[in-house]
Amino acid sequence: MKKIETARLRIREYTTEDLSALHQILSDNLTMSFWPRPFDYSQCKEWIQKRGIENYQAGYGRLAVELKETGEIIGDAGLLKLETDGQIENDLGYIIKSTYWGQGIGYEAAKALMMYGLEDLHLKRICANMPETHQASRRVAEKLGMMLEKRFMNRRNRNILTCLYIKTLN
Repeated sequence: MKKIETARLRIREYTTEDLSALHQILSDNLTMSFWPRPFDYSQCKEWIQKRGIENYQAGYGRLAVELKETGEIIGDAGLLKLETDGQIENDLGYIIKSTYWGQGIGYEAAKALMMYGLEDLHLKRICANMPETHQASRRVAEKLGMMLEKRFMNRRNRNILTCLYIKTLN
């Protein structure tokens, strides 16, 4: 995968040395309040390996989101081929540490990754899914020009009502 940079962010492949920083983010109750539960250390280790490192050869994977200015990892984002409501999708995901919410960082990272997916990977369809109650994440998807395709009960996330946003190229 290529390194992706924005005005404020460096989005890069994970290394095993990133485990502690990722654990600080994914174990935080507020940051993970829209997920089934915060992650423990072993789940973070598996996240880096299974959703990150094992996918990089194909150009996909979850990535570390760093502040350029400090090098601090403040989030996780990426594109993965995932099953979503019974269909394999090119899933755009973004998790930003709660102390950085409201600063446009989720949008900045997601926009860069969407452009990577469309321009470099030549994807024709990218989706993002989030709980219907996650207004900030829904605003990011809408600002990216994604359209709400459907709502579904997400069996992977407490069977809660979930929105599926899509961006397609014809």
